[in-house]
Amino acid sequence: MKKLAAIFAGFMMLSFHFVLSDDNYTYAELLDSVDIYTVEKGDSLYEIGMEHGVSVLELKKINHKKTEKVHTGEKLILPKSITKSEQDLLARLVHAEAKGEPYEGKVAVAQVILNRVKDDRFPDTIKGVIYEKRQFQPVDNGSINEPADKSSKKAAMEALVLKGKGNGSVFFFNPDQTSSTWLRSKTVTVEIGKHRFAK
Repeated sequence: MKKLAAIFAGFMMLSFHFVLSDDNYTYAELLDSVDIYTVEKGDSLYEIGMEHGVSVLELKKINHKKTEKVHTGEKLILPKSITKSEQDLLARLVHAEAKGEPYEGKVAVAQVILNRVKDDRFPDTIKGVIYEKRQFQPVDNGSINEPADKSSKKAAMEALVLKGKGNGSVFFFNPDQTSSTWLRSKTVTVEIGKHRFAK
């Protein structure tokens, strides 16, 4: 009987240790850092993404949703987004690179930057991608420092919302302004306005 009591006591101590283990404190800390959004009437995942700068695909994944349907009062975990300064930098690049281009072309330019961040051939931050040597003319000529217009800011946010839904472009160029045979050898994914997008 004493043996059985000793085994039972040992089991209880292990269970107690598990309940109070550091891992559980870590999970509690993680829960504290999660942003929760309560769905309001008329909301959609797209609108929530535009408001918070997060991708619809990531919203679906983190909330285990099979469809894009949401219901008033539903609580959604918001995935982490890029910082405000990264949003501003992305919008300024879009403004400088796609001035005079259709809105769809501005979104596509922002998507190229986001696609590069995920691609092993390029730096893994927005700032790293944009300031990589000899990649973007606005960095060389200083026009990257001009404030972004409203359309470019919106295009940058929409690119974040659509992240993972594009055609995987990691290059864009104006064929009338480049003679690069290397760029021209890339697989074209789409042409929008004066820009040709490729991967």
